[in-house]
Amino acid sequence: MNSRKTRTALRTSASVSLQLLLVLLAGWVAWRMLGGAWSIIWPVVIALLLTTLTWPPVRFLRRHSWPPALAAGLVTLLFLVVAIGTMVGIVAPVAAKGPELADQVVAGVKELQSWAAGPPLRISNEDITVYLDAAVDKLQASVGSIATATLSGVSSVFNGLVNTVLALFLMFFFLKDGPRFLPWLGRQLPGRLAGDVPAVASRCWEVLGSFVRSQALVGLLDAVLIGIGLAVLGVDLALPLAVLTFVTAFIPIVGALFAGFVAVVITFVTDGWTDALIVLAIIIVVQQLEGNVFQPMLQSRGLGLHAGVVLLAVTLGSSLYGIVGALLAVPVAAMVAVLWIYLREQLTETPPPPDPVSAPPPSATPVSATPVTATPVTATPSSPAPSAATVSAEPVSGAPSPPPDSRPAEA
Repeated sequence: MNSRKTRTALRTSASVSLQLLLVLLAGWVAWRMLGGAWSIIWPVVIALLLTTLTWPPVRFLRRHSWPPALAAGLVTLLFLVVAIGTMVGIVAPVAAKGPELADQVVAGVKELQSWAAGPPLRISNEDITVYLDAAVDKLQASVGSIATATLSGVSSVFNGLVNTVLALFLMFFFLKDGPRFLPWLGRQLPGRLAGDVPAVASRCWEVLGSFVRSQALVGLLDAVLIGIGLAVLGVDLALPLAVLTFVTAFIPIVGALFAGFVAVVITFVTDGWTDALIVLAIIIVVQQLEGNVFQPMLQSRGLGLHAGVVLLAVTLGSSLYGIVGALLAVPVAAMVAVLWIYLREQLTETPPPPDPVSAPPPSATPVSATPVTATPVTATPSSPAPSAATVSAEPVSGAPSPPPDSRPAEA
């Protein structure tokens, strides 16, 4: 083994390792700073997601000579109307059937109690009373923790409302002034950053739009398939449940679980055990198709990521940061891929231009394709060269040339 090459390799490895550690340290510091400013970053993220969803109609209006503020204000207002209308469309049918659902819930509980009293469980009414008393005692002993959890939940709901309002205002400003942001950002940055940062930001914006569109398509597929299953079974609230499935599809994991739980419960209290189990089977099949087939395939095509990368990103994000991590895992992975591709493009060596010395110089005058035949001239030593005066300005075609000396001899 060559000792000199070994020392060189070790020094190179140590240098690369130190540089990598410095890069990781800088990334960790940046991540901690983002975590400290999360209360501001989260509304910005929500506003960007909503902006990618509402930008196409704003772009259409601006192309038809609408003022930016008017186009953004109209689309924001329409978005609020659609969102509120969707919520009313879900809540109003359920509220209209409230008394009927309450009676059916009581009947379902009685049916469940009678089923539990039979084989194989054989749980009597006395046993149920004992279980209820134990549950009440446990609730009474946990009043303090329940109150704390309730207060934290109320605080979370209030923060969520504040973030939603702030995100709506930010969405309006993004829609109004979005096209001017990247040029302004380029003017604020020095050197190469003035071109690199806007280019990366533009690509990330396209990736974010692809993510939102693919997520909406996945939610639409879920809503259509589950709605068809509920309609075939004759569930009364099939349409509101399908709309709820589409809306909650934008919240990974928890949204699907919540929509499925509501659908199963309503089917159970309205149509009984059999239909509830069928609905549960339909929801499980659709959710498995969504998580393992539809979502990875659509997002991998729209974001330029492999389906396995999408699946692993969602798993890692949900395990590290819960719902928020599952929601942001795929777009973050796509943006990291965009940044890596841009860096690779910038670091790739371009082929050198051709050497101008070795290349043949271009000809100044075109070369005739027909060769010129040289006429031989016979030199006469005793004949002087003709003077300019003896050359006729207008030669006659076919006339014989005069002799060299045609002057008369002197007398």
